Amino acid sequence: MKKILFSIGILITFAFSCSTTNTIVEKTKENAFAKGADVGWLPQMEATGYQFYDADGTKKDCLQLLKDRGINTIRLRVWVNPSDDKASGHCSKDETVVMAVRAQKMGMRVMIDFHYSDSWADPGKQNKPLEWRNHTFSELLNDVYFHTDDVLNALKKAGVTPEWVQVGNEIPGGMLWPEGSTDNFNQLAQLLNKGYDAVKAVDKNIKVIVHLDEGNNSKKFRWFFDNAKANNVKYDVIGLSYYPFWIKTDYKENIADLANNLNDMSARYDKEVMVVEVGGVDTLEQNTHDMLATVIKAVKAVPNNKGLGVIYWEPEGAKSWSHYELSAWKSDGKPSMALDAFKE
Repeated sequence: MKKILFSIGILITFAFSCSTTNTIVEKTKENAFAKGADVGWLPQMEATGYQFYDADGTKKDCLQLLKDRGINTIRLRVWVNPSDDKASGHCSKDETVVMAVRAQKMGMRVMIDFHYSDSWADPGKQNKPLEWRNHTFSELLNDVYFHTDDVLNALKKAGVTPEWVQVGNEIPGGMLWPEGSTDNFNQLAQLLNKGYDAVKAVDKNIKVIVHLDEGNNSKKFRWFFDNAKANNVKYDVIGLSYYPFWIKTDYKENIADLANNLNDMSARYDKEVMVVEVGGVDTLEQNTHDMLATVIKAVKAVPNNKGLGVIYWEPEGAKSWSHYELSAWKSDGKPSMALDAFKE
């Protein structure tokens, strides 16, 4: 009888141990998923006196409000020599370092997004910084390397090593036009590889992201990354933007295309994938919540845990301050319920 009881005790202990281990593993896997917010406007918002409030009306730090809603990652853009313009300036190296330190102290993970411009770089414009305007291609290669190295070492000196670094922002047509246009993919590849090399020289564990818009557009992504492969572009993660608003659709019309593209990119190029920008209309809170929840589900469903995370672009950038209608903030200074999708 004692032997039987002893055996039963061992089985119960083993079962409990396995259950506990599985719980820990599942919890660790859940925590590894990046739930993020790009908050490049936050320093300016605070400097101009904008106040952030919790649902109960309590004044609160913006990053704390985001953390309370499940956000564990902060994405910060970097411009080379930006102006002081409220909407299209700031985001200098020094301002980025301050924000990154602040985010890390809150327990947040950090992503750095290099635009390689003095202001916005996106599919419609990839303007060289004024300081680099007359540089030769060889000089531009050095510019990319040393600017990347300079910013990342400033962060490292301040005690922050980003988990991810984007080399370029939404670059389906290339960057640093005209030299880095996709019309000359070999030169674009060299510029991207200079950025990659600079990142890895600072810390080989930082994951390098190459980022395109229209994450639901498989044809665009296959064309770009087939060319990237042919030109030996070095990178770790494929970054996607997904904004149904900008392609004048509801997410239900193309969320399946996004999911299919995530799976295709991961399998076709053997890379991790990540939605590094997403957003919905601020006044359509339920729709934006549901869209965000569905995007998170799609990224988590990428096989072999290769879907790394989802980042909302400027959720705190309330329209009353920014005139941007895809934030997740209400006119009373409180977060929209759309962000609750990160808690679920």
